[in-house]
Amino acid sequence: MAAVPLPAVAQDRSTVDLPILFDTRERIARPDLSGIVRLRFLTTVDFPPFNFIDQTGKLAGFHVDLVREICRELQLTDKCQIQAVTFPELETALSDGNGEAIVAGVAVTADLRKRFAFSRPFMRLPARFAVAKARLPSGETAAALDGKAVGVVAASAHEAMLKAFFPRVTAQAFPDRAALLAALKDGKVDAVFGDGMQLAFWTSGSESAGCCRLFDGPYLSETFLGEGLTIMVRKEDEALAGAMDHALLALSRSGRLQEIYLRYFPINLYGG
Repeated sequence: MAAVPLPAVAQDRSTVDLPILFDTRERIARPDLSGIVRLRFLTTVDFPPFNFIDQTGKLAGFHVDLVREICRELQLTDKCQIQAVTFPELETALSDGNGEAIVAGVAVTADLRKRFAFSRPFMRLPARFAVAKARLPSGETAAALDGKAVGVVAASAHEAMLKAFFPRVTAQAFPDRAALLAALKDGKVDAVFGDGMQLAFWTSGSESAGCCRLFDGPYLSETFLGEGLTIMVRKEDEALAGAMDHALLALSRSGRLQEIYLRYFPINLYGG
């Protein structure tokens, strides 16, 4: 897909509480970016609501709006582009110089850190419990689930996290997300534990038919869920990663990061 420019969008002045990833008292210097001829961000089209093709056929999503704001903060709007490739092509495209940065939910690993540089995380996706409204636990915290059957997808990071964080629940594994959610609706488990974003959209959407709601949490863990969402650049472009940190801090301090969040996450996955 060809690179596309990043036009401005209307601002949403709402606010929401997000996990604090940047200390607003901190100062991150803005590197000299005068030598940048163009700044091409690489993403994909299959990670909604972060990046997807909208009803008009245009690339859209949280990442797209975030890139737009980063470029504006760095005063590089006229040099910025965002381009979609398939997920397997991302790393090669960046290494070969067909882009300057990746913003596509790439999981940060020790191996990637040897070969690439990363911005600080701008979002961490939590794990959450969901329960049936007709069978609410007796308390308001996870302690109320002690001894209860809690469903989780088998062999997933969330299964490992559930067993480590909540050893007193009875973990019941399911082969996939569809079977997991069906078990909750059918009363086969007392709760489920999984990706907070998916559960937030499911409990508020038509697929759940209003059966269920989020319960307690959120739960964040770098060990089980990774470092969070970052921007990835070539190792030799660490100054560019610093520029991303500078922009992300400014967006967090001004509330613009929260504004972008609200466009794509109407349900507060960090709250009820």
